[in-house]
Amino acid sequence: MSETAFEDRVQSLRMIRDSAAAVMPADGGLGRVRALRFTLPGIDPAVWGSMGSMGWIGLRLPEEAGGIGLGMAEACALQEELGRALVPEPLVPGALSARLLAAAGDTALLPSLLAGENLVLTAWQQSADSLEAPGDPEAPRLFIPMAAAAGTVLLPVREGNGLALYAVEGTRATILKTQDGGHVGSLAPSLAGARRVAADVSAAMDLALDEAALGTAAYLLGLMERCFEMTLDYLRARQQFGKALGSFQALQHRAADLKIQIVLTRASVEGAAADLNAGAAGDARRALVSRAKARAAEAALRVTREAVQLHGAIGYTDEYDIGLFLRKAMVTANAFGSAALHRARYMRCAPGGQSV
Repeated sequence: MSETAFEDRVQSLRMIRDSAAAVMPADGGLGRVRALRFTLPGIDPAVWGSMGSMGWIGLRLPEEAGGIGLGMAEACALQEELGRALVPEPLVPGALSARLLAAAGDTALLPSLLAGENLVLTAWQQSADSLEAPGDPEAPRLFIPMAAAAGTVLLPVREGNGLALYAVEGTRATILKTQDGGHVGSLAPSLAGARRVAADVSAAMDLALDEAALGTAAYLLGLMERCFEMTLDYLRARQQFGKALGSFQALQHRAADLKIQIVLTRASVEGAAADLNAGAAGDARRALVSRAKARAAEAALRVTREAVQLHGAIGYTDEYDIGLFLRKAMVTANAFGSAALHRARYMRCAPGGQSV
């Protein structure tokens, strides 16, 4: 990469990160997140609209499809910032739906989705831990994130050798609240009244799921980094025996271990994003994504759990913000494939079965 191209990329990433301030309070407060917890639909339609107006939903789509044509590095930088703020609006699932609709050449749903005027979610998951396109057209679709907010649901259905795509207005989903204050929906698929959008979106689905998994890894990276920063601030401020907690060597060692986990996660996520931008495809792409997602999922759980412990008793209270990061990590870590699933996929796809 030339020096000019490198500077342009740095500037692009900086602008993307700065744009996240539109949905993040200047003081970093989590009042909006707390106000939306355990409510339906669980998101702020005005914030979803802002995401659309800033081009976030179609960030990865080419301009001819209504997107802004940026790379995976920019998408991950944005998700990282949203993770720092625990933003509940489902940008990763919305972008997945946009990818499928763009591949289908849809002109009915895609414009309103990209504008943030409608939330279109894809009911693709049929088992508790999966990263595969659905096979059984009659099996219930599970774990649809923030399903109560969706105006339209996309149903991928296996037909012959292809993966057809149908659109169903409304959700009719059964809602199950999650411990982070959000919810997921389950849906019994029915094509009665559904509109057939495309005959085969198999290739687009494979790419969309990989991009969603990597975007989720970036969200977890931002989440754990903010959680770690809050913990360091607490250790510096909290006094014990006349000294700051952060001055005790045992706690310094624990903090150093957590910092290493964050650094390694950042290397995996940013490396995978750069390689996807460079054109990685097939098993190479799958291995890169799975390495990043497995590491992010495990590191986020470790960092957030230890952060709560390092805060002492106050960390376990619901009123204290550090616990919100642990709850979000526990829900998000398994989205688009658990660490165990991605480790297994990495071993299948990586050259020589290298370790994660």
